[in-house]
Amino acid sequence: MPSRPILTVAEMAAADRAAIVAGAPGLALMERAGEAVADAVMDRFPIQPTQVLCGPGNNGGDGYVVARLLAERGWPVEVRALAGPATEDARAMSARWTGETKPLNGRPDAGLVIDALFGAGLSRPLTGPAAQAAAALSERPESVVAIDIPSGVPGDTGQPAGPAVCAGLTVTFHARKPGLVLEPGRSLCGEVVVADIGLGDTPSKLVENGPEVWLPRFPWPTAASHKHARGRLIVISGDAWSTGAARLAARAGLRIGAGLVTIYAGEDALAANAAHLEAVMLKPFATDLELEQAAGIADAAVIGPAAGVTETTLLNVLALARTGAALVIDADAITVFRDDPEELFSVLDRDDVLTPHAGEFERLFPGLLKASPERITAARKAAVKADAVVLLKGPDTVIAAPDGRAAVNVNGSPWLATAGSGDVLAGCIGGLVSQGMESFEAACAAAWIHAEAAELHGPGLISEDLPGLVPTVLRRLYDER
Repeated sequence: MPSRPILTVAEMAAADRAAIVAGAPGLALMERAGEAVADAVMDRFPIQPTQVLCGPGNNGGDGYVVARLLAERGWPVEVRALAGPATEDARAMSARWTGETKPLNGRPDAGLVIDALFGAGLSRPLTGPAAQAAAALSERPESVVAIDIPSGVPGDTGQPAGPAVCAGLTVTFHARKPGLVLEPGRSLCGEVVVADIGLGDTPSKLVENGPEVWLPRFPWPTAASHKHARGRLIVISGDAWSTGAARLAARAGLRIGAGLVTIYAGEDALAANAAHLEAVMLKPFATDLELEQAAGIADAAVIGPAAGVTETTLLNVLALARTGAALVIDADAITVFRDDPEELFSVLDRDDVLTPHAGEFERLFPGLLKASPERITAARKAAVKADAVVLLKGPDTVIAAPDGRAAVNVNGSPWLATAGSGDVLAGCIGGLVSQGMESFEAACAAAWIHAEAAELHGPGLISEDLPGLVPTVLRRLYDER
């Protein structure tokens, strides 16, 4: 299965134009779009009084198609028009609608409301009756269906500048747009159906993160595999009172397939770690030079979880960078470079992965997130600046590579909002990189598997549960490969 692209508004418009030039009339594309929405509605809702809110553009044109098709299938439908159709295709579809049309000048009050006011290209705030309708519909999203994207949500950013419709179902066409995968737009969309309307393939360096991105190159063992061939991962422990985070990362690395996982710890932390380890090995080190020598045989190293924001952590990062190991740099190992991010960037390469949340991202890339139109642009710029893979954590996690590739996680789980879940993610990435998986794909795979594992457990999840849930996700992926 090919990767699922995420297209900007301009890219989607170009795909539409290309299809029309290739011989698909605009009216035929609009008819297919309306049919996809009508089918999705009929699959999910019983017949009931329905209002279709139509704007003046092609989104409104789609709405007229939906109204006609539902009426033909026995639904009681009326159109509430914001204004007369302003595009040629919308006027043509309006003319084919023979049912009742009223002006949009009050609260939509039918059992089901279909939002066809504005599509992804809207770049200004909703005003007047459209804004009033959006405010009213926010009280009942479960009975709202949005066409393309909820009105008021900009397709390129997902950040409304004013009122926006909140839908329980959004039917978009050909591909998701950034506004459908980035918060807060993502939460305003409800269930998202991506309908194929015949535009063909549209290559993009920005994709939805899912198994189709990385599963063909996942590092499954073979009959000839042995533990040394399956990757050697090391994790750097914090001090005696801060050892749990490293163990979470180490167990995750082991569960996701690394053949040998070792925690390196200072003398004060050895006993605390030893009391809780079985298959994960434990080795002491006293200085950054000792760590550099000991880590020389590692394929990947995770540093940062509860490591401490200290000179020792900084020196340990620099020591690991002098080895051949690919680095996964998280948490304290990010923050410790806040006064001189360039010192970190100077030792990174494209095999390394940074895993900041928004606050840590700001410490390494001050002002970049605020100056960017959305998180995808910020992560991409950060990856170029650091010359490393950047995984910007959040409910809409973005993974970006220095070469411009980027993916957005669309399976994020609210159950991951618990202490230590990020340490598990770092360990998952390290475990996959240690097995020879390319770092961008490893970060994508780890983020997706991490979220799937959380969904398996659901309420009551704590980070200690996550490594043990990973094998169930892997079993499913193995069977689907």
